[in-house]
Amino acid sequence: MGNKTQPAEILDQITGMLSGIMQSDAAWCRHRIKAARGRLKAGKPIDSMLETLVDRCTRSAQKCQARKQSLPTPQYDEILPIVDRRDEIIAAIKKNQVVVIAGETGSGKTTQIPKMCMQAGRGVRGLIGCTQPRRIAAQAMADRVAEELGTKLGSIVGYQVRFREKLNKDGIIKFMTDGILLAETTHDRDLDAYDT
Repeated sequence: MGNKTQPAEILDQITGMLSGIMQSDAAWCRHRIKAARGRLKAGKPIDSMLETLVDRCTRSAQKCQARKQSLPTPQYDEILPIVDRRDEIIAAIKKNQVVVIAGETGSGKTTQIPKMCMQAGRGVRGLIGCTQPRRIAAQAMADRVAEELGTKLGSIVGYQVRFREKLNKDGIIKFMTDGILLAETTHDRDLDAYDT
């Protein structure tokens, strides 16, 4: 973004970058862009704001790229009934903001859908969150999915339950109890830490 570019144009360029950066950074940038446009309209300087925005977006885009490259290629348990619908589910996840999947207990929803989300390109801009009603189930499912992905629990796949957490800050899939997700809304109302 060269020296001759007008501040309004730089703000437009930054706005165009938001879909390729971390979800939480995009939310932060949207607020700063709005404030910068207000200052610009009032005739006030925004040079330091622009510098901060460009720096944050650049670092966030690099983080997204690194996350994308770190995604493992999921292997699926072909015995599970949900795997027969894998291509259809992945296409639906790519195409729609909301997807509702219903299946019998034991069909593989909990363990296979997070991997399908990952294969659909999710988990790059934020976490793929999976809730379970009980602590033991959240821990067990995280362990199982980590094993199926061939990774150590707490690296790409982790969990958080009351009083216990095994989660990497650069993780992709997070299992948790419903209560943990609900508690997160008190400090992250829009759940910007998640892209799914």
